[in-house]
Amino acid sequence: MKELLLSILAGIVIGVAFKFMRLPLPAPPVLSGVLGIFGVYIGGVAFDYIMKTFTNS
Repeated sequence: MKELLLSILAGIVIGVAFKFMRLPLPAPPVLSGVLGIFGVYIGGVAFDYIMKTFTNS
């Protein structure tokens, strides 16, 4: 839980800093970009699960 709160706090600080410097936000501007990042994460988790399930490691 602490990791999640620190991650959100870091995101807020970075968002404020970028807006203060009048720079574009370093994040996908639309929901499809966020969903793409989520898909990449889920793919990585699925790969780890498959490798653990079907190999002896």
